[in-house]
Amino acid sequence: MSTTSSQERKGAIELTLAMVLSGTIGIFVVESGASPFNVVFFRCVFGALALGLYCLVRGYFKNHGFTPRKLGLAALGGVFIVFNWAFLFESYETTSISVATVVYHTQPFYVVLLGAVLFKDRLTADKLGWLAVAFVGLVLVAGVSPSDLRSGSAYLTGLGYALLAALFYGFSTVITKRVTGVRPHLVALVQVLLGIPLLLPFADFGQASSLGGGGWAWLAGLGLIHTCLMYVLMYSAYQKLPTPKIAVLAFAYPAVAMVCDWTVYGHRVSLLQALGIPLIVAASLGNNLGWRFQRSGGVRRAAAAASPRSSSASPRR
Repeated sequence: MSTTSSQERKGAIELTLAMVLSGTIGIFVVESGASPFNVVFFRCVFGALALGLYCLVRGYFKNHGFTPRKLGLAALGGVFIVFNWAFLFESYETTSISVATVVYHTQPFYVVLLGAVLFKDRLTADKLGWLAVAFVGLVLVAGVSPSDLRSGSAYLTGLGYALLAALFYGFSTVITKRVTGVRPHLVALVQVLLGIPLLLPFADFGQASSLGGGGWAWLAGLGLIHTCLMYVLMYSAYQKLPTPKIAVLAFAYPAVAMVCDWTVYGHRVSLLQALGIPLIVAASLGNNLGWRFQRSGGVRRAAAAASPRSSSASPRR
């Protein structure tokens, strides 16, 4: 086996493990018994400790590459990423882990739209086409009934939280992309460190003091497993894999989340909602891989080759 093939295989395993871990986040959030803002606050605390220790051991603080501008951009991205977590976790409470995760997975299209609006990135007809496909899938997955629309139900609020989380993720991504020449582990560390004072006013320490040992174990797991280990695996994989493989393997995250939600909590999506999932998957892949619509209505891959490697990303989950 060639060195390149061996590295890609290792990267595929790492990214698959990272996405499987991402799919279990909902269980950790729900089982902790803490409010969404408490969950994010303590995720930042435990995550900062673990990531800080990892970066120290690996010597990443030497020649870190930060300038005042880059540090400011990383911090601004952190504002959006921590509130993105909070709104996603809020959406679990009134929808379900499955629905919230699939709706949240429309985030790449916010990145495309924000890039076009804020940085004048080119918005092609093909990208608009995939955006339309994703929107149809979103409508189906949302499964909003006429009674929901009439009553302004909590379910609608939960969907709004998931969409807001995706939007905040988009802001974080387009901002963090401008932080070049800095290890993504350090960017993530800046963001979780910022989350501690940022979320302090929203933290309910009265509720936190009532959590049992099990609740604290789930919260610690979010910091140690889903904020340190998961990012280490994910960033290592990004350096080894071509963009198409990253785009495909990323869908292990919502798939695992749906299986976990069904297995642990018995939540199933309806047939109509299930029809929307492949539309969102296809639209996201089409957008990420540069698939183009033919005039005849079919789809073909873009002739232009995608960038062979992707080595940076903002924290996703």
